[in-house]
Amino acid sequence: MKKILFLSSAILFTMLLTSTRWAAISDATHRWAGGTLSYLKMAQLYAREPDQKLVMPVHTIRVEQVRDSWHAPRDGERLHEGQDIFAKRGTPVYSATEGYVVRVGETNLGGQTVSVLGAGGRVYYYAHLDSYAPDVAVGEYVTTETVLGYVGTTGNAKNTPPHLHFGVYTPAGAVNPLPLLTNRS
Repeated sequence: MKKILFLSSAILFTMLLTSTRWAAISDATHRWAGGTLSYLKMAQLYAREPDQKLVMPVHTIRVEQVRDSWHAPRDGERLHEGQDIFAKRGTPVYSATEGYVVRVGETNLGGQTVSVLGAGGRVYYYAHLDSYAPDVAVGEYVTTETVLGYVGTTGNAKNTPPHLHFGVYTPAGAVNPLPLLTNRS
């Protein structure tokens, strides 16, 4: 019975995606189909091996210019779980890997942030953005050529020079992004 239900759902879903009348399908059905497809693609990405190398997310900055700030002490006896990459305000911030945007929003510490789910279930966290790229949205597929936002000082970075806080979170916890970074061509 489960196989029949699964197969009939798959056939219906395929018909919806390949229909020449796609535009006539209701908005709710369109959103459901797109959401289901995104979840399937995210599951496939999650099952892949995590990237061993990441492309520098801040345009014009080279890895050699980044001062290692991993586990530097922070307020409240916490440790810094990422790298601060300093650049001029408004410098484009690109995705460091391919994946799907899973969060766009504001937090007290990070200010304007974007989170991207990548291979192996890693989440890439981009914080202190001055602004978001115009088309960044949850569910969007991104590559290393996708602009997510622009360097800024939002959140708890309001009294610091403009920078991107870049974090990498695995299912087991945060890892230092600096050894993974490679220069953008």
